[in-house]
Amino acid sequence: MSTHPTTTTARRPIATLTGFKPTGELHLGNYAGAIRPLARLAADEQRDVYLFVADLHALNGHPDPAVLADRAQRLAAALLACGLDRPNVHLYRQSRVPAIARLAALLSNVTAKGVLNRAHAYKAAVAANAGAGRDPDHGVNMGLYGYPILMAADILALDADEVPVGADQAQHLEIAVDLAQQFARTHRGDVLREPRALITESVATLPGLDGRKMSKSYGNTIALMADPDAVKDAIRRIVTDSTPPDQPKDPDACTLVALLRVFGSDSTVREVETRYRAGTIGYGETKALLADVIEQHLDPLRDRYERLRTDPAVLHERLIEGERHAARRADRVLARAMTAIGL
Repeated sequence: MSTHPTTTTARRPIATLTGFKPTGELHLGNYAGAIRPLARLAADEQRDVYLFVADLHALNGHPDPAVLADRAQRLAAALLACGLDRPNVHLYRQSRVPAIARLAALLSNVTAKGVLNRAHAYKAAVAANAGAGRDPDHGVNMGLYGYPILMAADILALDADEVPVGADQAQHLEIAVDLAQQFARTHRGDVLREPRALITESVATLPGLDGRKMSKSYGNTIALMADPDAVKDAIRRIVTDSTPPDQPKDPDACTLVALLRVFGSDSTVREVETRYRAGTIGYGETKALLADVIEQHLDPLRDRYERLRTDPAVLHERLIEGERHAARRADRVLARAMTAIGL
């Protein structure tokens, strides 16, 4: 029988990474589709969540410096208010972790031009120019063209194990994996960890005021941190058909019910669906109910957000703490990459 003491190896925390660009107000679609699922993941203390404000990515739109700084602060406060103010969540501004930009410079040397030619954002810009009869690269700068390289650096610099992705972001993760593999082939070593996609189950895609996917580009959003009156006004403007209150309606074809399913209780949703089919409820009553349900959900989030906004020192310290942690991790990855290259 062995007399050696039994040892146990602590499980390494799973590193989950995602970011948000400070280019406008967060809306209910962002919350339901990305922020709330991330908060649920962060509730697992065996997971380290790296959450960044993508201020370098926002530079492509040439924002006013004061506007960019304010948007970054408001975004950080909103993320923390939505259940992400936890010890295992490391919130940081992308620009304050220098190793990310330095790794992007290294990755650019193993990135084939064809990869960037096929990137969705660049292809969309080229297609828009073609449709307008302009030069294919009109208005395209290297910030837009090289966006996938910086996105790959965001992921690879933090040694991410997994990245929550939706269909519109899957290509960025694929490119990050491709560049990690190309770096390994070029410099003969597995220096950069290849992340995996994390597809969360039952992630809601919210319809907007006009029935299309809720999106800032469509102008059909409900702002996440708007005051109660603004939320109620937006809900009143949700487009419905002309079916009278006393006529049966299809709950599966209604934006109001789709939103209620995300924010309401199961019993409330079942009751409304039953009354829709029976023709005992109208759209006006449903809008009022939906406004109450959403307000009950948003009120505590808004309260935490306002407390953070009125105490900028607390928010600043939270960001600094996250940036120090992220920088230490990214510096280690950068050092590995530079050693492999011979720098």
